[in-house]
Amino acid sequence: MNTELLEALNILEKEKNIGKDVLLDAIEQSLLQACKNNFGTADNVVVKIDPKTCDYSVTARKEVVENVENSVLQISLEDAKRIDNKYEIGDIVNVDIQSKQFGRIATQNAKNVILQKIREEERKVLYNQYYEKEHDVVTGIVQRYAGNNVSINLGKVDALLTENEQVKGETYRPTERIKLYILEVKDTPKGPKVLVSRTHPELVKRLFEEEVTEVRDGTVEIKSIAREAGSRSKIAVSSNDPDVDAVGACVGMNGARVNNVVDELKGEKIDIINWDENPALLIENALSPAKVISVMADPDEKTAKVIVPDYQLSLAIGKEGQNARLAARLTGFKIDIKSETQAREAGDFEYDQEEENGEDLEYNVLEDENFDDLGDIIPEDEDPQE
Repeated sequence: MNTELLEALNILEKEKNIGKDVLLDAIEQSLLQACKNNFGTADNVVVKIDPKTCDYSVTARKEVVENVENSVLQISLEDAKRIDNKYEIGDIVNVDIQSKQFGRIATQNAKNVILQKIREEERKVLYNQYYEKEHDVVTGIVQRYAGNNVSINLGKVDALLTENEQVKGETYRPTERIKLYILEVKDTPKGPKVLVSRTHPELVKRLFEEEVTEVRDGTVEIKSIAREAGSRSKIAVSSNDPDVDAVGACVGMNGARVNNVVDELKGEKIDIINWDENPALLIENALSPAKVISVMADPDEKTAKVIVPDYQLSLAIGKEGQNARLAARLTGFKIDIKSETQAREAGDFEYDQEEENGEDLEYNVLEDENFDDLGDIIPEDEDPQE
């Protein structure tokens, strides 16, 4: 038993996660290469390696001839008889090759073949390992700035956080641990190239999956996400269990769960709303925290008219239109928001307030009506689903 080789292969298999059969194949190829370098050819060379004991043999198949013209491929009858008296002219003899007698150059080349194979397999293992994590969240350690990009260590490889995938206003300090969303893993000659993001909406979803058991096991489903990285996100959730409150599960006791996500996103505000198959109710929920008087939604045109109390107009629109913009992206509807006064002056809204119970909310889902352009909050050239 070749104990030293067996131990070395076991260590490589454990530390670099490279299969022993791959390493044995590399050794076989290296011995063939050494024979080729030493004798000029390896066409007649056979290498056998026992995977259990790592004992190996290298033999050359030579033809028995009367007069030897090529000592690499032929053997004289006299020399063949020394091996075994049964050999005759024309027979094939297996002649042992002592690999220890190879020259320095042949030995060095054989070593390089093994090292090259190990590097290739190690690169392949790393690529497969991180390719499986594509579109998932990982924890990385900030290494350094490379221009405007940031190098992040993920353990066995370094990832690249480009300027476009960084949150505006965030600063990354060396040795700081941050959560990242893996956008893409590319296989390159220098190893896997991992591209990560801090701005992708899926980062929010994955963080909730880590924090909220109900989301992770599928009891609570995140239906839609709209995000303006570094500022605010809106997520719509629904429960597949009538006994589980979707919003409450995501918020957690005293807001513990959502606060953990907020802390990981460095203070980014998160609005969690209930998903509803009724577009009007969904839009009303999406405009939270603003209160809504009336929602008239057209599912075919993907447009909606919303009327809010006068004092709620600025809250519904949000700073620089952010609340309305996120609500539009979350629901997929183009939303036109007007105050009660504006709607009355335009003749778009008339209702009798039910003073007895304080109900003043009207829902209307239109099926065939097309709305006129009433100065939508979302510009014409902006797709609310983007």
